[in-house]
Amino acid sequence: MLPATAALLAVLAALLAWPVPALLARARWPGRDPLVALLCWQAVGLAGGLSIIGALLVHGLAPWGHSLPEAVWAVVHGGGATEAVRGDHWVALTLAGVLAFELVGVLLLSWARIARTRRRHRELLELVVQPAPEPDARLLEHPAPVAFCIPGARPLLVLSSGMVAELDGDQLAAVVAHERAHLGEHHHLLLLPFVAWKAALPVLPAAERAYGAVRELVEMRADDVALGSLRGAAPRRTLAEAIVAAAGGSGGVPAGALSVAGAAVRARVVRLLEPADPLPPVARAAALAAAVLLLLVPTILLLLPAL
Repeated sequence: MLPATAALLAVLAALLAWPVPALLARARWPGRDPLVALLCWQAVGLAGGLSIIGALLVHGLAPWGHSLPEAVWAVVHGGGATEAVRGDHWVALTLAGVLAFELVGVLLLSWARIARTRRRHRELLELVVQPAPEPDARLLEHPAPVAFCIPGARPLLVLSSGMVAELDGDQLAAVVAHERAHLGEHHHLLLLPFVAWKAALPVLPAAERAYGAVRELVEMRADDVALGSLRGAAPRRTLAEAIVAAAGGSGGVPAGALSVAGAAVRARVVRLLEPADPLPPVARAAALAAAVLLLLVPTILLLLPAL
């Protein structure tokens, strides 16, 4: 019989694999506070992986102890099972191992591939770029309006000559501020788990939906951070105009880079020109509490004695 703890973890994993991501992706409030929404998405991903692997481990190790810590301790120290070990226990342990290896392995592999791609692009770009008018930026001779940053140990912020020629000073400052926000808040690390989730579980619709939502949110978050550093009478319109201009050259952005026109251009422009009210403090606190609760529930279920 499946332990109640394992069943609860399995139900939680099923909810986090489809209905919860679907509801969060369709919700309208994330655009009002992208940072909180990004934290919620990270909690969904972490809690989902912990729940499904934990459910398999709790069931598979049930013959060795009344809680997961007790069972793991018994196995590590060579203790014998106190109950009969059936085939379904071995199947659950095998699936837990395979799934954990796949999720962690794909995460590491995705990180290595993206890092290698970024390093290759950075090395090639460093051969042809020149100092740009904006501090810390580099100028690339290219007629299309292109702006992007390559994150990493040696980040690179690139503006094309077409972008510099097309935008005025305030618009160019808005583009640079947006790219600096990506680098300063390490948005590539927020995207990485969902790149790996999509690669590990390509048949799961929620994986693609989650990646698209997080990609859109990091761009909105970078917009918000950029607005805080802009000067001028209409910073929102200035940034919106810069995004529209950059969208024309988005095809020239190398793989692994983060671009001001990287995702949801229309939605972001509308958001900038017709800003919604900020998320109320109570709603913000509730969303953060939900994210913390998502992480606490599977953790507590795994540490307490099995039900």
